[in-house]
Amino acid sequence: MSRDFDENEHLHRLLAAVALGDRAAFRKLYDASSARLFGFALRILRKDELAEEALQDAFVAIWHAASSYQVHLSAPLTWMATIVRNKALDLRRRMQASLETELAPRDFDLVEALQDAAAGPQERVQLSQDALALAGCMEKLAARQRQAIGMAYLHDLSHTEVAAQLSQPLGTVKTWIRRGLERLRDCLTKGGAA
Repeated sequence: MSRDFDENEHLHRLLAAVALGDRAAFRKLYDASSARLFGFALRILRKDELAEEALQDAFVAIWHAASSYQVHLSAPLTWMATIVRNKALDLRRRMQASLETELAPRDFDLVEALQDAAAGPQERVQLSQDALALAGCMEKLAARQRQAIGMAYLHDLSHTEVAAQLSQPLGTVKTWIRRGLERLRDCLTKGGAA
């Protein structure tokens, strides 16, 4: 109990000094709390580089908001962890929105990629129906599966190239593609009603 009190008191004093613009106190605050706060961000974001970015953003916010810290509302580490959590969740939302935006144009390429310029009217109708069924089934896949399959089959990238572009392990990308293709097969077998 005494150790926790001492730590809280120490962090509180550092925050009070940071509120006055003391850079040395800010460095000490960072040294005293960054490892635990990084671990907290990493649990949310699951990637070191993203957790580091969230932690950096959080410490910028802590520097600017230190004067608003109120000791009677929360412990210093709890207050800072809340800021880290908010920055990590913001970053995760931005990453998901970026992924969805990146995927949207590729979905439209799917129908065009299946069009055969030499096909006759009946074949074009069948191709269009097949393409629409495939596009419908693609929409039902998880975003990462859809993106990996699109990159591999529509943009003719190797699994290694897809893994590099997505910054994911090769085995993970292979699993996404294999499971995605299985789901596509099941969906198309059931007439797009999966």
